[in-house]
Amino acid sequence: MWQVRTETGETYPASLRGRLKQGEHEKLAVGDDVVVECGERDDAWSIVEILPRRSKLARRAPGGGPGERVVAANLDQVVVVFAIAEPEPHVRMLDRFLVIAEANDLASRVVVNKVELAPHETHLFGEYEKIGYPVHYTSVKRGDGLAELKDALRGRVSALTGPSGVGKSSLLNAMFPGLNLRVGEISRSVMKGRHTTVGADLHPLPESGYVVDTPGLREVGVWGLNARELDRCFPEMRPLLEQCRFGDCTHRVEPGCGVQAGVETGGVSRERYESYLKLRGELEEISREF
Repeated sequence: MWQVRTETGETYPASLRGRLKQGEHEKLAVGDDVVVECGERDDAWSIVEILPRRSKLARRAPGGGPGERVVAANLDQVVVVFAIAEPEPHVRMLDRFLVIAEANDLASRVVVNKVELAPHETHLFGEYEKIGYPVHYTSVKRGDGLAELKDALRGRVSALTGPSGVGKSSLLNAMFPGLNLRVGEISRSVMKGRHTTVGADLHPLPESGYVVDTPGLREVGVWGLNARELDRCFPEMRPLLEQCRFGDCTHRVEPGCGVQAGVETGGVSRERYESYLKLRGELEEISREF
């Protein structure tokens, strides 16, 4: 059963009708625009058509299997939330989120939450500001950056995503108290967040816009992206591609590689370059498997 919000703002439970149940129900995602009908006898609502999407956020199906999992549809932007501590941030995983957004032609912004825990560690995210990604430094306890982030969500359809335990629901509750989202705690034994959001939910914002609160993700795989196109998902690499001697350059060992030259001169950070190499290897492995 799905919850459908009508153009007038009313919400109704609705089921998938007939042919949509038979093999196509997995295609329905949070944020989809649909056509619904109300039964004449029982007043039950049915989803009879899924309308074309203008955008989607999709990743590889969990567990490493073939196919994609659509996290949300019809988005304007992806907001990737990490914590400065508890849990410890892994920028390699942040790179994966940003690549998935780039591969889906979605604008991204980065939120570094819980800055009160390690205020001197914010330099870890300076490279992303240099690349051009908007970076917000926030603290729910102190109120840091909440007004600016709230303004960035206004009037847009945004998906908040990121690892478990980084405070996505807490941020939304602090900015929009009426949401009353469930908030979990960090497991001290492994310093990872417990899942408090079990499925993606679309929430209307008080002034204008919507936000999708997604489940905390512990694995992020890229699906549907050709390994040869991965370099274009790293914005700082794009201006350097024309400098490569070979049109099919993998940016590994080829002579006259513009990207490798960019790493040597500092135009591309070595950490981001290593993320590129790891992701390229995974995409090539996927192409061999499937």
